[in-house]
Amino acid sequence: MLRMGALIALMLAAPAMAAQVRVTLGPGQPQRDYDGRVLVVLTKDGASEPRFQANRSNTSAQVFGVDAQAMRAGQAVSLGDEVTGYPLETMREIPKGRYFVQAILHKYDTYKLANGKTVKLPAARGAGQNWRKEPGNLVSAVKEIEFDSASADTIDLVLDKVLPEIAPPVDTEFVRRFSFRSPSLSKFWGRDTFLNAYVLVPKDFDRHPQARYPVMINHGHFPEGFSGIRATPPAADLVCEPSARFNDSCYNRVEQQEAHGFYKTWTSADFPRFLVVEIDHSNPYFDDSYAVNSANLGPYGDAIQYEFIPALEKKFRGIGAGWARFTYGGSTGGWEALAVQVFYPDEYNGAFAACPDTIDFRQTKVVNIYDDDNAFWMQGPFGRVPRFVNRNYLGHVNWTNEMENRYERVIGSKSRSGGQWDIWDAVYSPMGDDGYPRPIWDKTTGVIDKAVAAHWRENYDLRHILQRDWVKLAPKLQGKIHIHVGDMDNFYLNNAVYLMEDFLTKADPPYEGEVTYGDRAEHCWNGDPTLPNAITRLRYNTMYVPKILDRMAKTAPAGADMTSWRYP
Repeated sequence: MLRMGALIALMLAAPAMAAQVRVTLGPGQPQRDYDGRVLVVLTKDGASEPRFQANRSNTSAQVFGVDAQAMRAGQAVSLGDEVTGYPLETMREIPKGRYFVQAILHKYDTYKLANGKTVKLPAARGAGQNWRKEPGNLVSAVKEIEFDSASADTIDLVLDKVLPEIAPPVDTEFVRRFSFRSPSLSKFWGRDTFLNAYVLVPKDFDRHPQARYPVMINHGHFPEGFSGIRATPPAADLVCEPSARFNDSCYNRVEQQEAHGFYKTWTSADFPRFLVVEIDHSNPYFDDSYAVNSANLGPYGDAIQYEFIPALEKKFRGIGAGWARFTYGGSTGGWEALAVQVFYPDEYNGAFAACPDTIDFRQTKVVNIYDDDNAFWMQGPFGRVPRFVNRNYLGHVNWTNEMENRYERVIGSKSRSGGQWDIWDAVYSPMGDDGYPRPIWDKTTGVIDKAVAAHWRENYDLRHILQRDWVKLAPKLQGKIHIHVGDMDNFYLNNAVYLMEDFLTKADPPYEGEVTYGDRAEHCWNGDPTLPNAITRLRYNTMYVPKILDRMAKTAPAGADMTSWRYP
C-alpha cells in the first residue's frame, strides 16, 4: 500500500481531468473525405451563430482550431487543453458558465503546382476566403452548453450542414460582370483559374458604340458586386444598422444615401464617361492577390495587367492605353494602386493610394523587419513590452501583434488563415521547401527571419524599390504618385508613409506628386480634409476625377481620343 504522502504526490503528478470538444463528420456529405481546418467557437451571445462572432479583435468570441486530414463520416477530431486558442490561449482559462458553441470545417483542396509542389489550400469558392460562409464548408448546429474546464465531460458537435453556393449578382444597366480564364494562373495552380470583375459602365453605354472610355481600376478587397451605386434613395422603413466605428446609429442609411448620390452624379449630363472596374482576384490564401507577381500566389500582376485588362478593355471599349488608365483604392487597395503604378509604370497615368498597407517595411505596422529581432516584443535589459498594432484616434490600444498572429495561427496553419499577416507572407515571401510560404517570423515566438526580410525588401518594399530604381523610374512616374493617410491610422500605416515621404520630398528628379495627412483621421482617410472618413470612404469613384481629367488633358498624346467619351 502507498503511504499517504506518496499517494498525494501521485495524485498531484497525474494529469488533471479537463473538458474537451469532439467534432465528428456527419454522414451523407458530398465528399468521401475532407482535408481542412476544424474550428470550434464559443460565445455567450446567442443573437447570431458563433462562427460570425470570431475575429482578430479583443472582443472576439473564443475560437480553437486543429488540422484534419482525410476526415470521413463518423470520424472525429478532439480539441482539448493542448490546443491553442484565441483570445484565451487555453481551454482551461475559459470561465465556467453557459455558452453557445459551434464547429466549422474550412475545407481544403489539393493543388499540384506547376513547380512540382503539392499543397492543400482552401479554394476561392465565392465568399472571398471568409471561412464563416465559404460554399462547401461544413458547420454544426449551434449547441447551448454548460462549460466547466475542470469537468471530464466531452462536448459533442457534428458537422452535418454544407454551406450553399453563392450566386453572383445579375447584370444591370450599369453594372456588368466579366469573367476571364487566365492562362498563366491556370498553369501555375494546375487548374482553371479565373479573374472576375464588376464593371461600372457609363450612362448610355449601349447607345454609344463608337465611344472609347478611360478606365479606372478601383482596387480593394473581395467585391461581392459593384459597391456604392443605388438608383433609388433609402427606403422610408429602413431598419437602422449602427456603426460603432463611425459613431453613427444609422450608418446604413448614410451608405445608401451616398450610393444614391453617386448614381445621380454618374448619370448627370456633365459628368465624364469612363469605366470603373472592381476586380475579384480571390485565391487560396486571401480575398485578393495584391495584384503583383508572387512565388506563392503566382503571376497575378502580369495576369491582371497583360491578360485580363486587355480582354476587359476590348469587351467594354476601353481606350486601351496607359495615358487613359488610372488606379486608386484604400488599405490593401491603396498598396495595390501604388504597387501596380510602380511595377507597371507605363500602364497607368496616376495612382491614388489611400491609407496603404505598409509601403516601407521599416515600419511594417510597428515592426522594423530589418533591425528588430522580435515582432511581438520590444526587449529591454530587464523586461519586455508588447507591440500593439491597433488603436483609435486617441491612441487607445486594442490588441497586440502577438494576439493578431495567434488568431491567425488558430484559424489556419501554414499561412492558411486568410488573415492579414498570412497574406503578406504569401505575397512577399519566398516559397518554402514544403510548398507553403516561408513566414517573416515565427508566429509563436515572434522571432524575425532576416533572410525572408531581405526577400521582402528587394521585391516588395515600395519605398526601397523607388529609391533604388529612381533614376530609371522617375521619368515614368513624375506626377503620378498620390498618397493619403490619417495621422492616427488604426493600424499605424501612417508610420511607413512618413518614411516614404522622406524619400519622395528629396527625390531627384522631383516626384511631382502629393502626400497628405488627415488630422486625427483613422483608417482609411483618403484625401479630403473637409469631410469625415465616414463620408469620403464612400466617394472613391468621384473624389479624384478632377485631378484625373487634368492629368489626361496634360499628358494625352497628339491625336488621342479626348472626345468620344464626353457625350452628355
